[in-house]
Amino acid sequence: MGGTTMEISGVAQVAVPVADLARAHAFYRDVLGLTSLFEAPGMAFLMAGNLRLLLGLEPDPEKRRHCSILYFRVPDAARAESRLRARGVEITGPAHLVARMPDHELWIGFFRDSEGNVMAILAEQQPASA
Repeated sequence: MGGTTMEISGVAQVAVPVADLARAHAFYRDVLGLTSLFEAPGMAFLMAGNLRLLLGLEPDPEKRRHCSILYFRVPDAARAESRLRARGVEITGPAHLVARMPDHELWIGFFRDSEGNVMAILAEQQPASA
């Protein structure tokens, strides 16, 4: 590339295509508890930690099905899953231990958002006391 270097410092925003913008905005704001920033025609913007989430109206189901899985960081995967279940969220893969690291355990669980997209919760947590 001719000696030039791209200076990527992180990911600023992720887009999720949705069929029903009002329903998706309510899900991410009210069920997941993300902070709603603003709306523009066909779009809603929320914050997930330091990452901005763009919900974009996409009427074409073929284009919507190519959504990436977002892993939402939580302090405790089992507790987060329990709260999602209590809010009527479909759990597609219960929170489970993925790996034991020297200083923590990695737990992941999967759920569906209001548009049918698979999303995940991810916890890097201390092992439960025996």
